Amino acid sequence: MILLDRVTVIYPNKTVALSGASLHIQPKEFVTVVGASGAGKSTLIRLLIKEEVPTSGKIIVGSIDYDTIDKSNIPHLRRKIGVVFQDFKLLPNLTVYENVAFALEVSGVKNTEIKRAVPKILQLVGLSEKAHHYPGEISGGERQRTAIARALVRNPKILIADEPTGNLDPKNSWDIIELLLKINRFGTTVVLTTHNKEIVDALKKRVITINRGRVVKDEKVGKYSL
Repeated sequence: MILLDRVTVIYPNKTVALSGASLHIQPKEFVTVVGASGAGKSTLIRLLIKEEVPTSGKIIVGSIDYDTIDKSNIPHLRRKIGVVFQDFKLLPNLTVYENVAFALEVSGVKNTEIKRAVPKILQLVGLSEKAHHYPGEISGGERQRTAIARALVRNPKILIADEPTGNLDPKNSWDIIELLLKINRFGTTVVLTTHNKEIVDALKKRVITINRGRVVKDEKVGKYSL
């Protein structure tokens, strides 16, 4: 599903963001990626969504070789990868329903399909009753659920959750983690980045540790240790 083979990223200012990083994530896995700020986690995410190009090494996601993908096919690639960020990135002037529908509208999906898909995904994330509320009218946890719904509505094979609990209190954090586990049980590959040691240790899932651009640890049932 996700393969990085000796991937290195060196920026023009000579900063080494990743150095010979290799990892293999299978379909339907739930993997947590940990590392201190600046370790290379954000670079890894940008590589996977083709916002970054490696200096060397190979990246394959699904059957797509990133070396040979045509620029015109990048939007199609990104539809296979949902991304959720710490700061939600919702449009404040759109309702919960409209924020989720917008992800389909920009992909050219017909209105009939949008009207079918959005209510289903809002039900999945527990937001059916908040569909017509604006982001400023709902809690932080509900805003993150909206962001997850928006990422999922295009049925991606992979969901990347980049510090999704960073702005949430403990209860809402666990609610979001439970939702990610539920999504994973439905067959979506989940890649979670987090600084939350309690969450990592409790998940008892695979943990990949990045330090100074290198994959220094890859444990099938890991704990947070830097």
